Amino acid sequence: MTTTLTRERTQELLAAQADLLAKFFRALGDPTRVRILKLLLDEGPQSVGELVEGTGGSQSRISTHLACLKWCGLVASVRDGKRVIYSIGDDRVADLLRGAEQVLADNAEQVIACQTLR
Repeated sequence: MTTTLTRERTQELLAAQADLLAKFFRALGDPTRVRILKLLLDEGPQSVGELVEGTGGSQSRISTHLACLKWCGLVASVRDGKRVIYSIGDDRVADLLRGAEQVLADNAEQVIACQTLR
C-alpha cells in the first residue's frame, strides 16, 4: 500500500513540476519578451523608454511584458530617480538564452518547419 501511495505521489509531483516548467517556458514564449531579454543581455540594463525604442513596441505593452518577466524572476528592476532600470534578474537566464540560441543554430530548419508550434 505504501509503495502504491508513494508512486502516486511521485507521479503527482512530477506532473506538477512539468506544469510549472511549462509555465516558466510560456513566459519565454512571446517574441516581445524574448526581444526584451535579448536587449538586456546584449546591451545591459535599460529603462522602459529604452526598451520601447529597442523593440518598437508601445510603452504600455513593454511595461506589461516587463511585469510578467519580473513576476517570473527573469528580470530585476531598480529605481533611478523617476526611471526604473531593468536588467537580467538571474545569470542563469542569460545562460538559458545562450543555450537556446546554440540549440536553435543546429535545429533552425526543423523549428521553422514545425507545424505544431506556430
